[in-house]
Amino acid sequence: MVFHFIQKILAWLYLSVIMSCVNVDEFEFVPPKKAVLKMSDMEVWEKSEAYLEYMGFIMAMNEAVKHQPMKLSETPERLKGMMDLLKTLDDWVDEIPPIEQPQRFGNKAFRTWCSKLNTEALQLLHKALPENLHRAVPEIKEYLVESFGSASRIDYGTGHEMAFCMFLCCLFKIGAFERSQSMEVIFLVFNSYLELVRKLQTVYRMEPAGSRGVWSLDDYQFIPFIWGSSQLIDHPRIEPRSFVQPDIVESFYKDYMFLGCIKFINQVKKGPFAEHSNQLWNISAVGYWSKVNQGLIKMYKAEVLSKFPVIQHVLFGSLLPFRIPPKELSTSQY
Repeated sequence: MVFHFIQKILAWLYLSVIMSCVNVDEFEFVPPKKAVLKMSDMEVWEKSEAYLEYMGFIMAMNEAVKHQPMKLSETPERLKGMMDLLKTLDDWVDEIPPIEQPQRFGNKAFRTWCSKLNTEALQLLHKALPENLHRAVPEIKEYLVESFGSASRIDYGTGHEMAFCMFLCCLFKIGAFERSQSMEVIFLVFNSYLELVRKLQTVYRMEPAGSRGVWSLDDYQFIPFIWGSSQLIDHPRIEPRSFVQPDIVESFYKDYMFLGCIKFINQVKKGPFAEHSNQLWNISAVGYWSKVNQGLIKMYKAEVLSKFPVIQHVLFGSLLPFRIPPKELSTSQY
């Protein structure tokens, strides 16, 4: 009960921030850059405005999708530009097929795809966003570019996923999305992103970034398991033990992100589920989705947000600043 109360408080705190978006006409945007350069910087990160904003965003979206299946009849007008942008990036994968090469993993055609994104990101965002928001594009562009994997290593992991979530957080802050559209942003924009990165991972045979093998939650993603478990809280039929049942996954994967993740894992991994996805197998033994959700949030903070190898790549700008806020604006509950 206490945890649920804290979740709602954090969601309210974040939504109270995005209710009053920055004044784009007067706000001083800056190109974001890395700031966690050594281990001692992690202490600042975990108390920073960026950390508070980011975790508040995760919690607010977690609350927005609670109990909700992904069944939307139409795309809100404000989201159409971003959906078109992601569709363009998806089309590029078809236009840039994998090349013939000796190694099995890390197809170098991905570097061509990344180069095209770097070159055209500014133009794509200008097209996706209304003109009055274009002043923010040089800052938010960097989060978009970082969202799909490393061109040099041809890998993808939770740091890249985090970059896209920060991108969405910034879009709320500049007023590109309305807070009343939080659920639609996750079910349409974030889920389209998820489908795109799965396609990139498959087509270009991308390596997992920092994978710990069968002992990690998933080779590539984390956030859809959090938001996906929130969707399933108090579901009348689907219990945590149900997601290892193929018929349940096949029937409901389009409606629930968690089951969509399980379907993808089953497609790309062979052998008994308990062996190739041991951590998820253990989660299936938890009695309630609310407890799964709580545990995944704690795990995310411990295994992603507290890890220097991930956070050293995070970008900080004016919208997500690397500075400790005044005490009255901070809260230890994050």
